[in-house]
Amino acid sequence: MIGFSEAQLLQWVVPLLWPLLRILGLFAAAPVLSMRVIPVRVRIGLALLTALCAQPVLPPMPVLPLDTPTALAMVAQQVFIGVTIGFAAKVVFTAIEFAGEVIGLQMGLNFATFFDPTTSGQSTVSARLFNTMAAWLFVVINGHLLLVEVVVASFHQFPVTDHPFDLLRSIQPQVWGAELFRYGLWIALPTVAMLLFVNLVLGVISRVAQQLQIFSIGFVVTISVGLLGLLLTLPLLQRPMLAVLERLLGLFQP
Repeated sequence: MIGFSEAQLLQWVVPLLWPLLRILGLFAAAPVLSMRVIPVRVRIGLALLTALCAQPVLPPMPVLPLDTPTALAMVAQQVFIGVTIGFAAKVVFTAIEFAGEVIGLQMGLNFATFFDPTTSGQSTVSARLFNTMAAWLFVVINGHLLLVEVVVASFHQFPVTDHPFDLLRSIQPQVWGAELFRYGLWIALPTVAMLLFVNLVLGVISRVAQQLQIFSIGFVVTISVGLLGLLLTLPLLQRPMLAVLERLLGLFQP
């Protein structure tokens, strides 16, 4: 009869448990991977497969009983780090969506809103367009593989310990809100500059030729120039998106 002890069972299970929890935290918060259309069973299966494949490159994991306060702190640390990595990628998507909001505000399209089933909230047309483009680019540039690579490399930068909130002192994710607005304005700047110039020209025309109904033609001109700006800038969205994504995710790599 084949038998095994509790210590042997822990040596088999625990080295797989910590990566699985961290990857599950990533899949729960990362863009695209956390969409409702992806079943929970699929996420768990992908996380388990990723944890198994990553075993050869992971550092040695601490083996300890799972019914101790130290183990509970380690569980909290793994989930927290995984969620933070997903949140870093989510900040990039939110910055791009914020750029769409700013451009839509300058174009006069922010009155056109509709229900977004992915977030259960209202979203403007321009913001939804930028969000969809960001999701497509994320898949095209293998952003999902980049996230998996980062979460595996994070075990060297943030090893498994019983201090779940050491990550906060190291990378300070609470200051990423300012990064969101900075990157969003950076992405929206070319189109906003074009629209600002158009508004200045329309303002001068309204002062020079007051008999013209500037409000009747200004909306059409602003929409046309805004669409032209989107046509010129959207093909260039990959470079700033990839730069910001690598900037934030680089905090988790040694």
